[in-house]
Amino acid sequence: MSDTAINGVTLEEPAIDATPRASLRNVLAALLEDRLAMLGCVLVILTAIAAIGAPWIAPQNPYDLGSLDILDGGLAPGSQSMSGRTYWLGTDEQGRDMLSAILYGLRVSLTVAGLATLIALAIGMAAGISAAYFGRFVDTIIMRIVDLQLGFPSILIALILLAVLGRGVDKVIIALVLAQWAYYARVVRGSALVENQKDYVAAARCLALSNTRIMARHLLPNCLSPLIVVATVQIAHAISLEATLSFLGVGVPITEPSLGLLIANGYDYLLSGRYWVAVFPGVALLLIIVGVNLVGDRLRDILNPRLAR
Repeated sequence: MSDTAINGVTLEEPAIDATPRASLRNVLAALLEDRLAMLGCVLVILTAIAAIGAPWIAPQNPYDLGSLDILDGGLAPGSQSMSGRTYWLGTDEQGRDMLSAILYGLRVSLTVAGLATLIALAIGMAAGISAAYFGRFVDTIIMRIVDLQLGFPSILIALILLAVLGRGVDKVIIALVLAQWAYYARVVRGSALVENQKDYVAAARCLALSNTRIMARHLLPNCLSPLIVVATVQIAHAISLEATLSFLGVGVPITEPSLGLLIANGYDYLLSGRYWVAVFPGVALLLIIVGVNLVGDRLRDILNPRLAR
């Protein structure tokens, strides 16, 4: 806590409302009490562990062409190769182990969605808080840009950007960021407008604190609750959006296949009897999206003061 001296009188900076920190234990307890939320947490944790540990868990490196055997192509789930290796989820037409491909695909999908969400969250927070704090023409310009972007579907914005930028993991992240930052800006602006009228913000202004300090140390901590909920839901949306882009062939390159690209590769074989090439990556994508949505839905109920009352 810092002090400021005005005309020889030492004034104390108003304390920051630490409600989000203080309620962290209650949030965790509420998540543990809900079975669906617990199921979502388990799914998210398991998929995160599988994605992080893919190089050590996966039986095969799907990117290493030297480890692939074309004679093992199209094997059904549970089949054994001539070398005695068991493919629990089968193989694709190139002899790639589907279990290994799914683990590495999870790694790509979660990395792209996680980075895009963090960057979009940072941009949206800065834009929303600036619009609420400064108001007037700053608020008008930022929110008109937000309204214009929200008037178009996210998939359309991402497709246009990728058509201009080209394929690549970094290009997909940029497209997802530019397609999603407006959601965070709208949410944080609404919360910051309420907090901006409270006494602790007026007291901070009387202490002649800088605008950056007021926004970062006072407004932002008290706008985190709705942002946490929106970020959780938007992670699932980013995962599904990246999978859609990869399925359409404009997302990640074929050298780093995500779950969407794996589904696209197996789509041509879906009606030929080799259902596992497309179905198992689709199931993995479904589980991670359902898990994140279950956690986000419960967090919305916990952090919403109206529902709490």
